[in-house]
Amino acid sequence: MTSTVVFDKGAPTRNVRHGSMSRDRIWALRWAYFFLTIFAIFSLVPPIYMLITSLKGSAEISAATNPWWVFHPTLANYRELLGSSQYMRFFLNSAMVSVFVVTLTMLISVPAAFALSRMRFWGSATLATGVFLTYLIPDTLLFLPLFKMFVTFRDWTGIELINHWYVLLVVYPTLTVPFCTWIMIGYFASIPKELDEAAIIDGASWFQTLTRIFIPVALPGIIAATIFAFTASWAQFLYPLVFTTSTDQLVLPVGIITTLIKGDVFNWGQIMTGALLGAAPPLIIYAFLMDYYIAGLTAGATKG
Repeated sequence: MTSTVVFDKGAPTRNVRHGSMSRDRIWALRWAYFFLTIFAIFSLVPPIYMLITSLKGSAEISAATNPWWVFHPTLANYRELLGSSQYMRFFLNSAMVSVFVVTLTMLISVPAAFALSRMRFWGSATLATGVFLTYLIPDTLLFLPLFKMFVTFRDWTGIELINHWYVLLVVYPTLTVPFCTWIMIGYFASIPKELDEAAIIDGASWFQTLTRIFIPVALPGIIAATIFAFTASWAQFLYPLVFTTSTDQLVLPVGIITTLIKGDVFNWGQIMTGALLGAAPPLIIYAFLMDYYIAGLTAGATKG
């Protein structure tokens, strides 16, 4: 009785290929983790150093000791800032400005994006591109003409806007509205056209189509735009530095710098503490809404 042995000629080739792919994947993962580690180091070192410094007293900060270690930890910097009415005023001004700017931005950008992406009209594509291009103009070029406009407005009406925190409600949207509109244009463009066509056939108006269909469907994009508007408003430094000077009108980024730096004396402990406390609201928002933010940015970047 004889037996026949059949050799699979493709098996060794597949094994070699599989082994080669496995090695390539392993090396790719190694390089990915290597660069991610470097990125994490550069990203985490500044806030870690800020935290360490905030736990030191002025004498220990000035001493020639290891700057990465706290020999005598203290919460005095936190107690002084949180117990300061001035710092709380900065925090309140930033909160009011950010909330109002976010509300105003979304009230403008959502309808504008809906009109530019779904209500096709002559020049809509050019206008949509122009909206985004306005965001690319740096604020260092805009604050001078804006300042001149407010001076002219005061001369004509007698209403002084400069050196009041609510002037920021006018200048901040020049940064937030164009970018948020662009994000929402991309997200609205990713929604199937059959939805609004069906709504129009059923007799819904454009406003009803926006509020009852598009806003619920585009909620991740709206959240992404809202987070961006809040972050840009909360962290803005140049505009409040230029348009507000009185201590009671300052927002947090400018207030920390102007009040804790006196001449050539830097109160590093409280500066780092104030910066950490100021970074807490955006950090909390990103921690809970990061998935929506990424989804909204991804759709806005790939569609439209």
